[in-house]
Amino acid sequence: MPRVGVLEMIAVNRVMARGQLLRYRGGENGFTTRFERRLSEKIGVKHALTVNSGTSALISALVGAGIGPGDEVLVPAYTWIATAAAVLAVGAVPVLVDIDESLTIDPHDIERRITPFTKAIIPVHMLNLVCNMDAIAEIAKRHRLIIVEDACQAVGITYRGRRVGSIGDAGAFSFNQYKNLNSGEGGAVLTSSDRIFVRARMYHDVGSYTREHAFEGNEPYFAGINLRVSEVTGAILHAQLPRLDPLIRRMRKRRDIMSRVLSDAKAFRISPHNDPESAAGLSIIFDSASDAEAFAKKRRGVERLIDTGRHVYTNWIPVLTQRTFDDRMNPYRWARREIEYSAETCPRTLDILSRTCRVSLGTQFPAILSYALARTLISGVS
Repeated sequence: MPRVGVLEMIAVNRVMARGQLLRYRGGENGFTTRFERRLSEKIGVKHALTVNSGTSALISALVGAGIGPGDEVLVPAYTWIATAAAVLAVGAVPVLVDIDESLTIDPHDIERRITPFTKAIIPVHMLNLVCNMDAIAEIAKRHRLIIVEDACQAVGITYRGRRVGSIGDAGAFSFNQYKNLNSGEGGAVLTSSDRIFVRARMYHDVGSYTREHAFEGNEPYFAGINLRVSEVTGAILHAQLPRLDPLIRRMRKRRDIMSRVLSDAKAFRISPHNDPESAAGLSIIFDSASDAEAFAKKRRGVERLIDTGRHVYTNWIPVLTQRTFDDRMNPYRWARREIEYSAETCPRTLDILSRTCRVSLGTQFPAILSYALARTLISGVS
């Protein structure tokens, strides 16, 4: 989690001094517009659209891609509930897919869950751990599916030289306080598709794209909702963006140090990674759930993943019970086949999460302490 410091305070004070808190009052030189320009360049996409949360980014990206009622969208069974909720918000239904030991969506199970009604895949890069995007892209191409990357927990991370969020048809970032960029709340849609961008921008601005930063498009107008951010959010993010890559380098350095120490333990092994060269997150996997539980209980900075609440599909009660705010607008009524969920929908996910622990990298401490921290974790472990 990046710290908020003097540079963010100076940027926010400049916004306050101008008295123009609406992002569009800043024009091309506004903080939000400049942030979007710099973010799109850094990630390697044509367009970036700042919105008020990662959930809003997912919803806007799905709207942009034309996903809607009657469609099925594949989502991993290990992700924050917002991934599935975003699918429901556009009238589609989430179909749950098992993860593999990399803690990301399993390409083999993707193939098993595809139906004639599947329209999109949302690969989620959890805990700065990247999905197997080569395999996912091949499946999507073969079945003509849209890819919307949920990179909310992996802003700035790379997969084989490309930034996540730039690999699929669209990507979604979160700038929640606990993410790699932190404005308290916030998010962004990333895409190189003009159509996805125009539709996402129109939806996030109540159906308008006649703002100063807009280009002419031929997409018919449609009603949307207000998911905009203020210049205060834009100012914080603009000030913080230059520190993103140094933060990721710190995470990678600490991960390298700690994984070398932890790999000496025989009680567990380091979880596999789909691109070891870019690894910026660390987790360990045990042979039994009881061993993982005991290890996590006795150590600070260690969390067993099955115990992470609504990151685990069995805790998505509104989704499992198929409840929405009004049954007349319930997407499951529009589904073209019966969708069923249960605690046994993704058994491999539950097995893996019960045996896997996330290890904090301690980025708030000097790198020299990473070795000592790792040694402390394996003390008393064979």
